[in-house]
Amino acid sequence: MNMKAEFVNPFLEATVSVLKTMASLDVVPGKAYIKKGSSACGDVTGIVGITGEAEGSLCISFSKNCILDVISKWFGEEQKEINEDIKDAVGELTNMISGDSRRRLQNMGHTFHGSIPSVISGPGHEVKHITRAPILSIPFSLNGNSFVVEVCFK
Repeated sequence: MNMKAEFVNPFLEATVSVLKTMASLDVVPGKAYIKKGSSACGDVTGIVGITGEAEGSLCISFSKNCILDVISKWFGEEQKEINEDIKDAVGELTNMISGDSRRRLQNMGHTFHGSIPSVISGPGHEVKHITRAPILSIPFSLNGNSFVVEVCFK
């Protein structure tokens, strides 16, 4: 299975939908590109393995300012640093986006299962996708900050 638009759109739609629902935020996807290397784009990243018709992973990497903005809106109180609560919230967001994506794929007749997300943080951290397939990166902008959704399937 290659990364056709029909497989990418559910991840795009799920990301927009979950952030709208949880934090009342309107996020705008940019132009997708194939990522080179394994450095994360952000300061905190949630990653979840996905199995089923194809094997792969979904990863969401947020800049520090972006995730603090998202979680401040979600929790209704200002967040100032990436702490355990923020990391837990990133795991939860990753889980919700994974679940919503898989539901959308299910509606298209494709069955996938997600693992428990893991969260990695720190500037310049590495992200190891499960497969060696090309990594499709979709940048999103939010109030001048950014985050990236990566999808990798073989």
